[in-house]
Amino acid sequence: MFSRIVRSLLVIGVAATLTVLAWPQAFGLQNSWVVAHAVSLRGLAVVGAGALVIVLLVLSSIRPLRRLMTAFVVLTVLFGAFNASVVLARGVGADAAARAEPTAESVTVLSWNTLGDAPGTAAIAALALEEGADVVTLPETTKETGIAVAEAMRAGGRPMWVHTLAFDQISKARSTTLLISPDLGDYTVSNSAGSGPPGNTNVLPTVVASPSDGVGPTIVAVHAVSPIQFEMPNWRSDLDWLADQCRGDNVIMAGDFNATTDHMSGRSSTGDAVLGACHDAALAAGSGGLGTWPTKLPAVLGSPIDHIMTTPNWTVQNMRVIESLDAAGSDHRPIVATITAAPE
Repeated sequence: MFSRIVRSLLVIGVAATLTVLAWPQAFGLQNSWVVAHAVSLRGLAVVGAGALVIVLLVLSSIRPLRRLMTAFVVLTVLFGAFNASVVLARGVGADAAARAEPTAESVTVLSWNTLGDAPGTAAIAALALEEGADVVTLPETTKETGIAVAEAMRAGGRPMWVHTLAFDQISKARSTTLLISPDLGDYTVSNSAGSGPPGNTNVLPTVVASPSDGVGPTIVAVHAVSPIQFEMPNWRSDLDWLADQCRGDNVIMAGDFNATTDHMSGRSSTGDAVLGACHDAALAAGSGGLGTWPTKLPAVLGSPIDHIMTTPNWTVQNMRVIESLDAAGSDHRPIVATITAAPE
C-alpha cells in the first residue's frame, strides 16, 4: 500500500512538472526563472524527451520499477509530442527558401545580433545588399561599424541613414544600431540614451526612430536583456516596455527580444496580437518554430528569440531565418522579412 501511494505521488509530481514546462503560460509561470529557460528550447526538449524514453524503457525491464517506468514513459512521450506539435504549428520554414519579390509598396526588414561586430562590416553589408534591406536592426553593433556598413551599402547602390544608441563605450553589447533607407523618409531617434523606462530598455539599448514628418512607421531596433538569474526583473520590465512601444497604429519592431512568443504571453493589447498590438512575422510566415539562437544548434532545435514584428497595418509576404551564416562569428542567426502595407 505504501509503495503504491509513493508511486502515485511520483507520477502526479512528474505529470505536474511536465505540464508546467510544456505550457507555463497556463499557470502564469512563463516569466519565471528556470521555467522561462526550459520553455525556450522546445525543439531540444523533443530530442531530450526521446532520449529519456529510451532510458526509461531500459529501466522498465527491472521488474520492481516496471509500473513506475511505464507511467514515466507515457508522460515523457506526451511531453515530447506536445512540444513537437507546438514547434510544427508555429512553423519550421517549409517555404524558407522562397524569397519574396519586393514591390514599390513593400519594406524589407533585416535583423542580426552581431555579437559585438563579430561578422565584420563586409559580411553585414553584403547580406543587407543581397536581401535589398530597407531597414536593418543590429543589436550589439557599434556606431563605427554601423557607419562602415552604411558606406559599403551606399557603394553598393543602397544608401542608409545610421542611428545608434550606446549606454557606454566599454562593451559593444551595450550599443544598438539601426539603418534606415532614405526612401522611407527622414527619421529621428525619439527615445533617450539612458537605460531603463520610460525611455529605454534597462540594460541593453533599444533604438526608437520616428518619422520626422509624422508620416510612416515608427521603427524600433530591439535589444532586451537575457533572462539570466540576476536580470529576471529587468528582463520582465524590458518585455513590458517593448509591449508599450507597439501599441501605436504603425510600428515595425525588429531585433533580439531574448524571448520567445511563449514568454510574451499576457502582453498583447488585442486577442490576436503577440506583443502589444504587434504580430510576429515568423508566425505569420510559418517559420516561428525555427531557432535564431544559438548557431551551434540546428535551427529546429534552437530558440526563436529574434523577431520581426509589426502592427496589423502590415502584411507579411515572407520571413526567413538565415542559416547560411552560422559560421560568420555571431551566436545569433540573421532574420529577414518582407512586409507590405495592408489595404485599408
